[in-house]
Amino acid sequence: MIMNSTQLRPHAAPFRSRAARLVLGSASRFGRPDGAWWPRTRDLARELGELADVIDPLWGRLTHVAVNPRHWQPLPHGLVVVNGYEVAVDRFTEVLNPHRILLQSYTAGCWDLLVVPPPTSASSAARLMAAVA
Repeated sequence: MIMNSTQLRPHAAPFRSRAARLVLGSASRFGRPDGAWWPRTRDLARELGELADVIDPLWGRLTHVAVNPRHWQPLPHGLVVVNGYEVAVDRFTEVLNPHRILLQSYTAGCWDLLVVPPPTSASSAARLMAAVA
């Protein structure tokens, strides 16, 4: 695979100070997500700042994100700058559930989160997130 320099150039995403809408399970359960995340938009580069604000102190700096691109528009290519550092974004169309996101930290491992679609009503999102937690 040949990569050109535009694929490796980080994409800067604006930082937003609101807290991520996120719940984490108390223990890892085989085949089940480790938590649920309800982003405000389908713009992954914009949403990662809020998610990293919560994830970084708990699990260590976020280094990689893997998503199925079906529900993320626009989806950054290669690297995205999140809160001042670079995070690699990988696309897995065939093998990753479009309603899941995989997060990785070099210091603490990998986590699988259910993604609640942004337009979901607050009551439906709360039920989905409670079921995961």
